[in-house]
Amino acid sequence: MQQAMQKAAVLTEALPYIQDFRGSIVLVKVGGSVMEIPENLESLLTDIAFMNAVGMKTVLVHGGGKAISRGMEEAGIPPLFVMGLRVTTEAAVRVVERVLTREVNASVVSLLRKHRSNARPLHGDWIFGVEKKFGKDPATGAAIDWGYVGEPVSVDTRPVIEMIDAGIVPVVTPLGTGPDGKLYNVNADTAAAALAKALKVRKLAFISDVPGLLMDVNDPTSLLATLRIGSVRKLKETGVVGGGMLPKLDSCVDAIQAGVGKVHLVDGRMPHSLLLEIFTKNGVGTEIIADE
Repeated sequence: MQQAMQKAAVLTEALPYIQDFRGSIVLVKVGGSVMEIPENLESLLTDIAFMNAVGMKTVLVHGGGKAISRGMEEAGIPPLFVMGLRVTTEAAVRVVERVLTREVNASVVSLLRKHRSNARPLHGDWIFGVEKKFGKDPATGAAIDWGYVGEPVSVDTRPVIEMIDAGIVPVVTPLGTGPDGKLYNVNADTAAAALAKALKVRKLAFISDVPGLLMDVNDPTSLLATLRIGSVRKLKETGVVGGGMLPKLDSCVDAIQAGVGKVHLVDGRMPHSLLLEIFTKNGVGTEIIADE
């Protein structure tokens, strides 16, 4: 009886959140690291199936970094990252497309359907128009060329809206089409933020293998429960944020400034962390919000 009462209390706590978010669009981005462990991916997709069942319009954007690295190694192409982004040659982009569409996306769609969610693939190059991404090394000022890596400049939301209005969960690959008509690799965090901005979603959740944003990466108790975007520059200048977190955090700030309600950084290793972050008072990750 005690256990039953605890379950009822959990449902009661979730009720106002379910009522509030019913009919709202929530975009979830899951990283390749979470997808490597079957039970973690299974937990996340169960959460998404639940969200869809209670009336939330859920969109899923996935990465596939580790699977792509394996595919590149098999093809004899050494993986190379600069400032957290994968350098992608013309040969590498073909490997990226094959791994993302035929392996990763197909697997996620199949698992969601197992949970009775009407999920379907949506290849990013169908909706993202991109420009070739260039950058500068902050230390030396030298130009950086990532190859076939694109930065989204346009998003065709029509296929996404049509799918979610029909009760379908779109499962989106981080790919884009350049002005030259060629395929480009897109950082999955950047792709998710671009789509979230275009859809003006209520929530954008990044699911990865870290608890959230830590002031000290070696101290889990240093988790920032709430972060206002005005504090991000200082975190970058002091070195609190680096590596793969840089494009993620930049995407978070960009999304908030463009009108996305809230952004969440959630630990996908914790069972049902997405539901805990969205449907409970305290949450479990880092919530990123606009300045007051």
